[in-house]
Order: sequence, then C-alpha cells, then structure tokens
Amino acid sequence: MKNIDNPFYTATSRRQALKNIGIIGSAAALSPLNLACLKEEKKLGIALVGLGNYATLMLAPALQKTQFCELKGIVTGTPEKAIKWQKEYNISPAHTYNYETFDKIKNDPAIDIIYIVLPNFMHEEYTIRALEAGKHVICEKPMAMNAAGCKNMIAAAKKAGKKLQVGYRLFYEPHHLEMKRWANEPFEGRIKLMETSLGFDMARPGLWRIDKKMGGGGALMDLGPYVIQAARRAAGQNPVSVLAQGFIDDPEIYKGIYGTYTWQLKFADNALCNSTASFSSYTDRYYVSKGYDYMELKPAFAANAKMSLQSRDESKSLPCNEYQQTTQMDAFARNIFDNTAVIASGEEGMIDMQVIDAIKKSIETGAEVKIDYA
Repeated sequence: MKNIDNPFYTATSRRQALKNIGIIGSAAALSPLNLACLKEEKKLGIALVGLGNYATLMLAPALQKTQFCELKGIVTGTPEKAIKWQKEYNISPAHTYNYETFDKIKNDPAIDIIYIVLPNFMHEEYTIRALEAGKHVICEKPMAMNAAGCKNMIAAAKKAGKKLQVGYRLFYEPHHLEMKRWANEPFEGRIKLMETSLGFDMARPGLWRIDKKMGGGGALMDLGPYVIQAARRAAGQNPVSVLAQGFIDDPEIYKGIYGTYTWQLKFADNALCNSTASFSSYTDRYYVSKGYDYMELKPAFAANAKMSLQSRDESKSLPCNEYQQTTQMDAFARNIFDNTAVIASGEEGMIDMQVIDAIKKSIETGAEVKIDYA
C-alpha cells in the first residue's frame, strides 16, 4: 500500500518495476500497472508564472533536481527576464508567454503544470485561468485573498478535472513530518500548549507584500499560513476560535496593515497555541509541549534552513533534499501520475484562509472569534 505522506516514496519501486518488465516479458509489459510505470518516467513540464525572487532563488534551482517534473515554460511581463531565463534554463521561445498571451498556454502540450508565483491578489484569477486551460496547478500561499476566493479555486479545479496544490513545501519536509508524528502519537494526557512563530525584518517602502490591496495583510498573509498549519498538524485538529492583536511599530511603512500580528488559537479540547507573524522582527519557532516532554523545531519555517529537532532527551537532524520545493513538486507529480489525493490540497489552503479571516475579524472587533469552516 502506498504511503502518500512519505515524500520519498516510489523512486526505487518504479526503477525496479521497469527492470521487472524486461525480466517478465512482453505479456507483463502490457499490463496497465506496468504501462503506468512507463508513463511515469516522462517528466511533467512545469511553467512558472511570475519570475520574482521566489521563482528565481528557490523554484528554478529546485526544478534542476526534481525526478518527475522539469522547468519547461515561463510567463513574465518583463522581456529582459524572458531572454535571461531562456538562456539560463534552455527554455524555448515557444514555451515563453507574457500576461497578454497567457491563455494560449492551453495549446502547449509541453506544459502539464502551471505554478502561480504572483502577488497574492492575482492568485485566484490566474489559478482559475490555468485550470480552465486544462493544466494542473500549484499556487503559492496564501492561496487567495480570503476563504471565498479559495472556494472559487477549488470549484474550478473540480470542474476542470485537474489537481490543485498549494505551495506548502513543509507538508513534505522530514522534520515537520516527524514533529507531526510525535505530536499525534498516543500518550497519557493531551497537548495543552504550543507556540508557532515566524518573522523577518523585511518591510520596506514599495514592497508589494505590505500593500494592502496587493498583499492583503502583510506578514499575516505571507507568513501566517506556516504557523497556522504547524499548530493544526501538531494538534491533529482545527482550531475552533481565535483572539488576535495587531501592532504597528513603524507608521511610515505600514499603511492599513500591521507590522506584527499575534494571536491565540483555541482548540475544542482547550489546547492553546500562541503565534506571531511579523515583518518587523526575526522569529522562527515551532514548539509543542506534551506532558513532561516537548519537541522544538528551530529554525522551523524559513525556506531550506538547516533544521534540528530538540526534545528533552535528544537533538537530531534528518536527511532531506537540498531544496524543500523539490520534494513538494515531485510529490505533486506523483499525485498526477498515480491519481492520488494531494496532501497540500486546496482544501488545506482554504482552512488556513478561514483562520486568517477570523484573525482579521478578531483584530477589528477586539473579541474572540469563532472560526467559520462552512
């Protein structure tokens, strides 16, 4: 039975299956299972939409190390970037698009997956257009500007019969999987307290992430999904309510949003998680208290940082890919090949946005807010 929670599944088994085809003979080679294995050896073509820092520094290098997908196309509004990427990654002009020609990608058989790496306010529109073009989609977090937008994207994926993944690289990261396993295994008692926080001193004038219309809420939107997911996965359930606060430490930079957000998630069994997301100060922590023991991961959320798990008795680091995004994208390719459920699904992205919507409401009202998962 396949373990889809294991990001390292299938590489060895598929190679062995190909060997078996040659050994067993032509009759076995014609079986549907073996034909599927043969098909899986073809890498799926990915087109990156938006060639900013994340695509340049993380996704493109990660795609040089993937087993089941490869960088085949780009979408950019900057001609100079298009030329540079074509030369650096051997991308054909035939697979190069701008935002006026984007919809023509539906006629490009080399592109199987479209990866949306655009400012937050563009996620919903371009995800739906990519799905309508008949492509599978990975959309960077936050999935949309609000939960309603997420619902539209999920509906579009179902209508198109295509798969949708949110760019949650840590859903496939070994240290995070180990934290989830440890937190969810039975013990005498229950988890009562967690802490999840992520912040960087990164705000500057002109940054789209701190523009309310483009980003939707600064660090809460950009970093909040990580710390919300961590609490949900460790608790093994979704929070039922939240009490939140917002702080502006530089009025000249933050207009209509906060520099630092803090909140307390409450779960049905009264477990509590204290969280922070900030564009004003550095923090990167994932801590779970479990009876007399604890597990702490730090750094916890920063992309491709060298991680270690610390408990009362030991500290350990686990083997992992150089780029977390490599595992994430290969996992999505396997979901497509095997027609299995996506772990970092649109539904997961929508839950995080439902929590974020409640955090915003709590800050506005100053009251504890029940989270609506309808």
